[in-house]
Amino acid sequence: MEEFVFQISNFGFPIAVSMYVLMRLENKMDHLTASISELTMTIEKNIIKS
Repeated sequence: MEEFVFQISNFGFPIAVSMYVLMRLENKMDHLTASISELTMTIEKNIIKS
């Protein structure tokens, strides 16, 4: 039982922090993807008008 508690204390916190960071990063990546798509459409519209 002590080994199990030791493993959780050693790996549980880093795993929890990693999951939190990945979730935050995923949200920002979604926004970045949407911005790039919007920029691409805007550039395409400007090229067509020219």
